Amino acid sequence: MEKDDFSFLKELVETPSPSGYEQPAQRVIRRHLETVADELQTDVMGNLIACLKGQGGPRVMLAGHCDEIGFMVQFVDDRGFIYFGAIGGVDPHLSPGQRVMIHTAKGAVPGVIGKKAIHLIEPKERDNVIKLKQQFIDIGCSTREEVEALVAIGDPVTFAVGVERLQGDRATSRAFDDKMGAFIVTEVMKKVKRDGPISSDLFAVSTVQEEIGLRGAATSSYGVKPDVGIVVEVTHATDYPDVEQSAIGRVELGQGPVIARGANINPVLFDLLTSTAKAENIPFQVIGVPRATGTDANVMQLSRGGVATALLGIPLRYMHTPVETLALSDLDNAILLLAAVVKRIGPESSFVPC
Repeated sequence: MEKDDFSFLKELVETPSPSGYEQPAQRVIRRHLETVADELQTDVMGNLIACLKGQGGPRVMLAGHCDEIGFMVQFVDDRGFIYFGAIGGVDPHLSPGQRVMIHTAKGAVPGVIGKKAIHLIEPKERDNVIKLKQQFIDIGCSTREEVEALVAIGDPVTFAVGVERLQGDRATSRAFDDKMGAFIVTEVMKKVKRDGPISSDLFAVSTVQEEIGLRGAATSSYGVKPDVGIVVEVTHATDYPDVEQSAIGRVELGQGPVIARGANINPVLFDLLTSTAKAENIPFQVIGVPRATGTDANVMQLSRGGVATALLGIPLRYMHTPVETLALSDLDNAILLLAAVVKRIGPESSFVPC
């Protein structure tokens, strides 16, 4: 990955954007697309929709959601401890002992999620999971009044970690799910613009509120009215200990993006993705999904009278943890594949299965 591209990815992933609070991340993407797109707008849900005009072909929508899991401030007790709820699917095993950032109107406030020392826990209780409603954030204040001078009810909270390079092309961070997808969609539009005219109108959409019910994709798909839609998401890697490959498939970091196949996927578009990857010598992997996917592709496919939909996944280890891990080469290859696919869609393209 080029240095400038990695800097953009790092900035986007580290910018806080729990579901319902995505606009800081959307501003980062907007800055990268405002000189690229022919049209750029934010809808009432907060989806960022960029359009590159084509020459009369099908309307093609690429979507990646920019929201991340996190927490929300819900209550402050008299001693200044902050109780919170989950935004999205947070594993309560993971949060005790973590550093966090509370994102307030006046700026970020650091804190820690408290954890009773092991010395003070009865042996029979040491394996118990502390329920999320029993966990609390300590920002160093001693009274409720001190906290309320800094923090408001409803403020979002994220884990206080960012992007780090590991060995080779591996990287780790919170929130690769799915700001990495929004990054890819943005980079595809940049590449398509650089490479010259296309037949189709191309829409690059950074959707919101995926983690709490695929909400932004439902409204943006309805508004864009695409003929063809490709969702870019993370998918579970199965190349690390204790993951059952037979239940998911063989999915490995660094072996290329993952093309899903199943009822949620238009078979003609699936064939176009795989044939393009082969023609362009782009590595790829395939997984079978025998039911609707739990992604934006689910609602996109069912929008209006139906959309020819595909799902392109990036292998990810340790999903919904502060140490999500991926291979940067998979992102680069996804960008190459999607740009090549967009160029192959023209006025004569039909995605009606037959």
